[in-house]
Amino acid sequence: MDKSDSDCPYPGCFFCLMRDVNPSKRRPSIAKFFKDLPGEDDDGQVIPISGLWNSAMAQPSNAEFVDLGVFECMAALIWKGLTNRRWLAHDQNIFIPYYAAHIIGSYTMVVEDFAERAVSAGVIPALLELLRGRMTWVEQRVAVRALGHLASYDVTFPYIAAYGEILDLSMQLSVDAPEIVYTHFLQFVDKRLAYHCDLLTRGVGGLEVESRNAEAWASQLQCWSLQLINCFAFKDEFLSTICQPEYLIKLSGTWGGLANENSPAGVGLIRTLCHRRLGKQAVAECDAVIETLCNVSRSSDDWQHMAVDCLVWLIQDVDTRSKVLDKALLALIDLAELPTIGEYKRLGNLLVQNLVFKNEVDLSKKFQPRTRSLIKQLEAFHDRVRMEKNLPKEDVQIRLAAALVSKLEGNAYFSAGDIQGAATKYTEALALCPIKAKKERVTLHSNRAQCQLLLQNPEAAISDTTRALCIHNPVNRHGKSLWRRSQAYDCLGLAKESLLDAILFVNESFGESEGKGNSKVPRYVDQLIKKQMQAIWLFNEAAAKHGGVQCEGDEREGGGDIRSSSEVEDDLSAAEGQEESEWETASESEDCAAESCCSSQAEERQDHRRREWKNFR
Repeated sequence: MDKSDSDCPYPGCFFCLMRDVNPSKRRPSIAKFFKDLPGEDDDGQVIPISGLWNSAMAQPSNAEFVDLGVFECMAALIWKGLTNRRWLAHDQNIFIPYYAAHIIGSYTMVVEDFAERAVSAGVIPALLELLRGRMTWVEQRVAVRALGHLASYDVTFPYIAAYGEILDLSMQLSVDAPEIVYTHFLQFVDKRLAYHCDLLTRGVGGLEVESRNAEAWASQLQCWSLQLINCFAFKDEFLSTICQPEYLIKLSGTWGGLANENSPAGVGLIRTLCHRRLGKQAVAECDAVIETLCNVSRSSDDWQHMAVDCLVWLIQDVDTRSKVLDKALLALIDLAELPTIGEYKRLGNLLVQNLVFKNEVDLSKKFQPRTRSLIKQLEAFHDRVRMEKNLPKEDVQIRLAAALVSKLEGNAYFSAGDIQGAATKYTEALALCPIKAKKERVTLHSNRAQCQLLLQNPEAAISDTTRALCIHNPVNRHGKSLWRRSQAYDCLGLAKESLLDAILFVNESFGESEGKGNSKVPRYVDQLIKKQMQAIWLFNEAAAKHGGVQCEGDEREGGGDIRSSSEVEDDLSAAEGQEESEWETASESEDCAAESCCSSQAEERQDHRRREWKNFR
């Protein structure tokens, strides 16, 4: 035995075998290790398993361990944990089923051949037992991840689909994951399983880290369940199960959250459903889903393009168009001037083609008066764009000057306190302002949005700010419009949309990386973000249903001072600079008043969702 082997506390262990540089000796030894490990009861078994976990995470495409029987070994270890509770409770063996399922999921993540071999090794029944909850939610999380990877390949999906229970369990988990994690871990601090805490923190951090990571893992359990369901959604025979109205409504409210922002969550699955005829029909019948798609399409959500895809596909289909157009058209028209989103360039042209040029039926027989009016506005805007292309430069300058006069009149009305008069003047200016004068139109839309906030019309404010963000360069990066849309969504009690806009507003207007003069986030912005973070907490419903977290000394943060209008003006001016001063208006100084008008409405809508419970984040 060489010196390195003599230094090992477990001579001849997995790591000793791995150090052998001769493949002809190493590979048979490792194959024997995998074959013998499930039948052994020695201490320290978790050590090589955790090493395998690290290797699988770092090199999921490396075939060596797959060739040598890692899948058979991991499946056998899961079964051993399920059937031999005495062994499971010994030493640190409680960790082994978790790591085993994680290793299976990692090695089947990117290589189809590995997935086939995993199925042949019999991993599905073992993973299914974990998915059923035979152990805890921690093992359910990695089991649904592994099954999702297996289901993502055409060659292995039939083996997953053969177990009809997998889809039902995944749908249930996608809904119940937050409540399961809350009641089985987060709520009772003194009853938290030690190995759960160790897995969540990796020995770094205490109660706060546990709780924060538990929220992230609960979101992953939910989103990985949706990923698995998404594989079923491509097959028509499973759509009747997935497209139940009650489930679609719950689905529209799922979100990966800030901790799991790489997952499209509910909107991703809805997009897949909208690929299928039966799925589109079910989505079109669900008003709550359409409303969610409209909100996401006009937000700073990373998955905005998916919501737009869904809405466009629904209006392109003659069987679903009439069911959704009354609810979705305004959102799409607000986005019409986006240069590109997802696979679409010039969304407005696509809308004109589908709603104007292809319209062969009398609109009065199909749509509401408001929808008919919007379609005519879209047609008029399209005609105006074509007309202005042929205008002499002198005429363009005259129209621009006239728009400036109306804007200045709007500023005067605003300063005098006539908010409705100011909004009317900004509307007149927009009608005069050349389409190509995008910088000026951004300001006019944003100013009119400020008026709409003060007039307690948040829906109109969302429309105007979205239009301003679409024509701004760069797209979706106009700080004032982001802040005003965040306030408008707050008025409607839409915390997620408000939060995302507020965060992007901070990044754009106060981020040091952007070279802004004032990098300190204003107090009123910080208060709104904290308020919305509380409102979107993943466990809100579970806490309201089951009671607060049982932990002394921690209270939910809330309250705070309301910021003044002078603070708003100073901070916005410092952040935005003076490059648009010719076109800016005094309306920015009234952002505080707008929020005051809306905040009481938002508070009333959210009070029923707020309960006394304790927070440790």
